[in-house]
Amino acid sequence: MTVKIGVVGTSWWADAMYLPALRTHPDATLAALCGRDGDKARRVAAAYDIPKVYTDAERMFREGGLDAVVIATANETHHPLTLAALRAGLHVLCEKPLALTYAQAREMADLARAGGRITMVPFTYSYMPVNRAIKQKLDEGFLGKPFHLNLRYYAGYGFNTDYIWRFDARMAGSGAIGDIGSHFLYLARWWFGEIESVCALAAPMLDRATLDPSGQPYPLTEDSSIMLLRFASGAQGVVQASTIAWAGTPFGQTHHAELNGSNGTLQAYTDWDTVQQLSGAQVNDGPVRPLEIPETIWGGVRRDTVHNTYRDVFRTQNHMAREFASAIARGADPASLRPNFEDGCAIQRLTDAAVRSAAERRWVDVAEIG
Repeated sequence: MTVKIGVVGTSWWADAMYLPALRTHPDATLAALCGRDGDKARRVAAAYDIPKVYTDAERMFREGGLDAVVIATANETHHPLTLAALRAGLHVLCEKPLALTYAQAREMADLARAGGRITMVPFTYSYMPVNRAIKQKLDEGFLGKPFHLNLRYYAGYGFNTDYIWRFDARMAGSGAIGDIGSHFLYLARWWFGEIESVCALAAPMLDRATLDPSGQPYPLTEDSSIMLLRFASGAQGVVQASTIAWAGTPFGQTHHAELNGSNGTLQAYTDWDTVQQLSGAQVNDGPVRPLEIPETIWGGVRRDTVHNTYRDVFRTQNHMAREFASAIARGADPASLRPNFEDGCAIQRLTDAAVRSAAERRWVDVAEIG
């Protein structure tokens, strides 16, 4: 089966992440592209030999002859576009955060499950070799009983104090928590299991433009956040997501992870330039030292720069968009593909809990979010 896929969105992200990956998939074809700017959409489509171009996504869903769609658009569009795609009988890969609220995400996940649709939410960093190596170590029992983790995502794009839609609650839902924190909330849950409650500190730290491009005031979201997590296992966690941390690296971000348990410690650092390092030690086994990432995880990707690794993971290996296409081609069980809409829904629930916690200055049980 050749899977006919449409893509909604013509941003740099679609051009970097989805279109190159799907163009070379042996069992998929890029059948249609939709963008608000018709001229730009036609230019992008021509670059990737995509035969059909639309400016109306719902029309593409109805008339494009598609099996599946990738929704790579702004956050506030995820819910309506996904519902329309699912109602048109399509399998859906939708960008994170899955929706603006848990209620919206729950509706999306329920409709997908009822229709037997294959879904995916691309928490991209879970596919990177360092993070997959951590998951393997945990599954092998390297840490023993997990005690606590500390994850930090430092980025600097928030130093730009002009209007940015990612800090507009109407369009983004939340700021640093949903945009970058959701990635590390997913890692925390993937590594240590279900999270029962959240306590968050989150606020805009810099003075920002107070009017949107139309000259209207808008609800401002946080540019920095710190979230305390209580896991169902009893383990503890900290996830810090900041858009105002000066990294000084070419891509303007760094990732840090420390995990501790009864048997040992794991530490990871990625500078988004040339360093992607995993270290660790077990109890009574000497100091923390670099650990080798297995070749089975690297899978032949380039390692000279983090970005070349990133490109190869998603464009040459069977991950994320390519894995989504492969699952459809082989008629996979929708529940077998991860992270799927149920995972995206769970992370949206944690995001909502963190936002509520910061606003009300209290611990919030995840079960409160309904």
